[in-house]
Amino acid sequence: MSYIELDKNKCKSCYLCIDTCPKKLITKSSEIGSNGNYVVQFKDEKKECLGCAMCAMICPDIAITSVYKDE
Repeated sequence: MSYIELDKNKCKSCYLCIDTCPKKLITKSSEIGSNGNYVVQFKDEKKECLGCAMCAMICPDIAITSVYKDE
């Protein structure tokens, strides 16, 4: 099972990861971050994450701290 880990304290709500995820597994959460905007969340109920790390590569604040790829 592939998945990512997020540090919501680092998320600045740019939402680049939402646009980048090919499976659309990253969405806005209902949690408001320190900047007053909604931080992101990772939900993969169907185990669709590819472990491609595109979200981590595009994140300017390194809020996606780890990407685990099932091999």
